[in-house]
Amino acid sequence: MLTQEDLFAKALMVEKPWFVDKVQFDQDAGKLEIWIDFERGSTFYYEDKESGIKGHFKAYDTTQKTWRHLNFFQYQCYLHAWIPRIDMGDGKVRQVQAPWEGNAAGFTLLFEALILVLVKVMPVHQVSQLLGVYDSKLWKMIKAYTDTARACEDFSSVEVVGVDETSARKGHDYVTLFVDLEEKKTLFVTEGRDNNVVVDFVDDLIAHNGNAEQISQISCDMSPAFILGVEENLPNADIVFDRFHVTKVLNDAVDKVRKAEVAKNPILKNSKYLFLKNRCNLSEWQAQRLEEIQLSGLNLKTMKALMIREAFQQIYQAPTAEIFDKLLRKWYFWATHCRIAQIKEAAYTIQRHWHGVVNWIFYKISNGILEGFNSIFQAAKAKARGYKRTDTIKAIIYLLTGKLDFSKINPYYVTHSKL
Repeated sequence: MLTQEDLFAKALMVEKPWFVDKVQFDQDAGKLEIWIDFERGSTFYYEDKESGIKGHFKAYDTTQKTWRHLNFFQYQCYLHAWIPRIDMGDGKVRQVQAPWEGNAAGFTLLFEALILVLVKVMPVHQVSQLLGVYDSKLWKMIKAYTDTARACEDFSSVEVVGVDETSARKGHDYVTLFVDLEEKKTLFVTEGRDNNVVVDFVDDLIAHNGNAEQISQISCDMSPAFILGVEENLPNADIVFDRFHVTKVLNDAVDKVRKAEVAKNPILKNSKYLFLKNRCNLSEWQAQRLEEIQLSGLNLKTMKALMIREAFQQIYQAPTAEIFDKLLRKWYFWATHCRIAQIKEAAYTIQRHWHGVVNWIFYKISNGILEGFNSIFQAAKAKARGYKRTDTIKAIIYLLTGKLDFSKINPYYVTHSKL
């Protein structure tokens, strides 16, 4: 008949030479404590790659260690064990790693796998309250996992990249994300948004078996810093200006026209989003209001600016590169002869970045996935009420958008991630 200790050994998957020696349940303290020991005379496998020594060794002495394990119903569970240290014959004593021992100090592998699943859907502070663990210990574990998983990443096949910045903290603190647009995952996160972020990306790319000369396309906005960084560090990359960022230049111009005209035309009051949204995204009330403005007979510059923007957006429906270029040239002539200063300036901006705008028709890549990742991070930041440290920000972005394979570090992660 199985004893209590045997049952817990099976539940914990404790195998020889390890065995459960004692179980103690304290209902008042809300704890289940389990003591694990090993059979006397047992040998333990250990390998030291640096010295080239490996094999099975007997215990030289032991040290006691404790780990937090998965809760037993609502009670916290702790494992205690005397862990052997071995003498490998080179004058140094090493400590054996227990089979259940996690990568962060004081946690079991199963407990860490649960934490990784929870912090993907909940703020770390809430997870700490749920599990009764200090925030600092959870963050230390998350950073250890993301750093270790990233060290295993292979970027040798990366060719198409998107780059964009996102707000990290209140004020003007930013981090820049580099994303593999084919694999749809974050490759690299770094502080700032100047041309040096591309230098940092290339260094990280090379460190992960990537090649700067292999990057053939890069999608970005019209930031001079990004353009300079790409031109200096990614010699074979064709720059493709993201269509949504290009359209934003015209959106801003339309809004400036509206602001300048609203003082003389009260009909434009409270109409900002009528002109910033695409018509297909307007509510029924908004569409009706826009139609009233259009039919007012006031010959508003704002309406003309809107039509010029909408005409520009239609260019992206061109079936061939030849037609795209032809339509863009016709549009440019119209925009620069429309007698609306704000629109003319926007057209000149597009003309200065002509090659990158036209490149879209050849590659048809965009930063849509980056915008999605930014939204995921901003939502997590809002739930957590902000992050103070850059290393914390990087860790959470990698965790949520990096598609890191934690199963290489923790075999139990696969099981928990499917829950």
